[in-house]
Amino acid sequence: MSQGPGAAAEPAWIGLGANLGDPQAALRSALAALARLPVTSLDKVSALYRSAPVDAGGPDYFNAVAQLSTTLEPLALLHALQRIENDAGRERPYRNAPRTLDLDLLLHGERRIATPELTVPHPRLHERAFVLLPLADVAPQRVPPGALQAVAGQRIERVAQDGWAAY
Repeated sequence: MSQGPGAAAEPAWIGLGANLGDPQAALRSALAALARLPVTSLDKVSALYRSAPVDAGGPDYFNAVAQLSTTLEPLALLHALQRIENDAGRERPYRNAPRTLDLDLLLHGERRIATPELTVPHPRLHERAFVLLPLADVAPQRVPPGALQAVAGQRIERVAQDGWAAY
């Protein structure tokens, strides 16, 4: 649930990805849904990237990162992200399966959370070029030192500049 009236908004960064159906349309739709979340504003959107699947098969992914300001608590935000995924037809037949939409809560302010349902910062954030490069577009100060060099061997390309999403 959201915090009480007058609560200060915190920044939160959401990783977006899709590789089934029309991935770019799915990401635009997800951005529009993020912009409609209660007590939340969509502040920035990274460039759009195409990347090879990591630890998975299937077609290439399209990826981006959105920066929000929100008074939603992290778990409430996670549940809202899962509803957006479900509305987009997300299925979870097996770990790292191809997907119509994937929304990951990467960071929520300066919070550190480790529960069975939610880990923040996202536990694999530093291992994935498809997260780090778009995150660097909107919040370079949030990319761990040396992280971009560590993922330099992963195939990823920028396919559209910032502002690609006319959500």
